[in-house]
Amino acid sequence: MIYGYIRVSTDKQTLENQVFEIENFCKCEGLKIDQWMMEKISGTKDYEKRRLGKIIKKLKAGDILICSEVSRLGRNLFQIMTILNKCMQKETQVWTIKEHYRLGADIQSKELAFAFSLSAEIERNLISQRTKEALARIKAGGKRLGRAKGSKNPTRVLDGKKEFILQQRRFGIPRAKIARKLGVSPSLMYKYLDKMKKK
Repeated sequence: MIYGYIRVSTDKQTLENQVFEIENFCKCEGLKIDQWMMEKISGTKDYEKRRLGKIIKKLKAGDILICSEVSRLGRNLFQIMTILNKCMQKETQVWTIKEHYRLGADIQSKELAFAFSLSAEIERNLISQRTKEALARIKAGGKRLGRAKGSKNPTRVLDGKKEFILQQRRFGIPRAKIARKLGVSPSLMYKYLDKMKKK
């Protein structure tokens, strides 16, 4: 299967330009798009919550995902690396027209995938270390960590940590592991994430 992925982040941008680029490219390469996926959504949103996530779940070995440029996949480096690494694990090729990337199962792509994984792992470790240092400073300052006695809302202990938690989830870190990093119980983390979903 050959998938064409198109994304714009605002109503002022048009999908037609990207459609034209991909169709023109496929014509020159003798290819045909089997399925299109188009969406108007910010690239900062977690790819799993976008239509792109549905495509990635469907991808099989030998499939090709074509987009006009790599920035259509995401708006920050680590998100793009996560997506590309996921595709490479499935032995799916990712082609971009403007940058002429042909990321697949060849040795260069595997080296790139390793670099992506290593970079993401380093970032996760840095985040974890910064969190531990921040918690140690708070504790050393005499501030109580965890839920105050009598608090009716146990998830308040996680107030101010929303961005960290979301970033960890984007990297695929299990909820229980995030809970350990923040010094809370897994059940509290599940409650907090459920509360966020309802909002």
